[in-house]
Amino acid sequence: MLRTGSLRVGVLAGALGLTLLTTACGGAAGDAPSSGGASTTSLKGKTIALVGYGSANPWGAYFNKVFTDQLAGTGVKINDLTTMDPGTQVQKFNQAVAQKPDLIVLAVLDTQAMVVPIKKAKAAGVPVLAFDGPTDPSVAGEVMSVLSDNEKLGEFAAQNLIEGLKAQGRDSAKIFVLTGTKSMLVTQDRMKGFNKVMATAPQYTVVDEQDANWDPQLSGTIAQQLLAKHGRDGVQAAYGMADYMALPIIQAAKQAGFPIGRKDGLIVTSSNCFKAGIDSIKAGELYGTATEDPGTIAKQTADYAVRFLTGQKPPQSELVNEERVTAANVDQFAEQCSHA
Repeated sequence: MLRTGSLRVGVLAGALGLTLLTTACGGAAGDAPSSGGASTTSLKGKTIALVGYGSANPWGAYFNKVFTDQLAGTGVKINDLTTMDPGTQVQKFNQAVAQKPDLIVLAVLDTQAMVVPIKKAKAAGVPVLAFDGPTDPSVAGEVMSVLSDNEKLGEFAAQNLIEGLKAQGRDSAKIFVLTGTKSMLVTQDRMKGFNKVMATAPQYTVVDEQDANWDPQLSGTIAQQLLAKHGRDGVQAAYGMADYMALPIIQAAKQAGFPIGRKDGLIVTSSNCFKAGIDSIKAGELYGTATEDPGTIAKQTADYAVRFLTGQKPPQSELVNEERVTAANVDQFAEQCSHA
């Protein structure tokens, strides 16, 4: 769940314009080609099945809006088959394959469960564009992708916690982690990066890691339980994978009488940004986040779809680079992160 960098694409000039010019795009084929404005690109008669994150999820809601808005002027028809339930997603994906759209745009909720459906799409000749998180490696060659750099996001989260704890002068600390859905490679890759960096500071240890399923309410409930379980002396920092997961940790800590941030309070970080998170950083509560905002990846995914549907043969995979955000540079990324 994406980033900024040096992408140079022009399919969605104007509406995409300035944002895409700062969006990173990698892959073996290098920078994506320019192709003119989406408003002048006719995709009338084409159909996209959007099998992405459901709009009940804050990240998914904004992605879906921006993705749809970016393609509104092209004439393409978008069938909304979004959901946050992995089992339902498999059913909707199979439904999409049977309908034979020109493109399926997919956000994988359960990596293993989507292997067979993706193979079925390949056999049926239905192209698939995965966004945000990767598919299982066994079918990675059978899809196109616009991917968040999730391992880097995890690294940034660990850097934030280590920096914050060292600034407090702590020579030891206990940390708990609330992850996104653990069946997703998005989550697994973030934890890979997080654990790699945390291993460089063994004086700071993770004492609890729980699956909060990208759910703000569940994040708050779990945070309350963990803070009560460990107490102020038993936990000094926390990582919630999205701003809307980290902020409930802060709220639960306040309710439990924990000080937040500054010289001796709980250090809390996230790893993808929303306006509320930016505001919290400015208020001195959330220590940091990263630029994995839904709007940026939605624009790049829409741009990729246009290039593919107009026969421009984009590279099989594009990567959106990420930036670490703390109080030191929050103003630089406030605009990008404040639309959701």
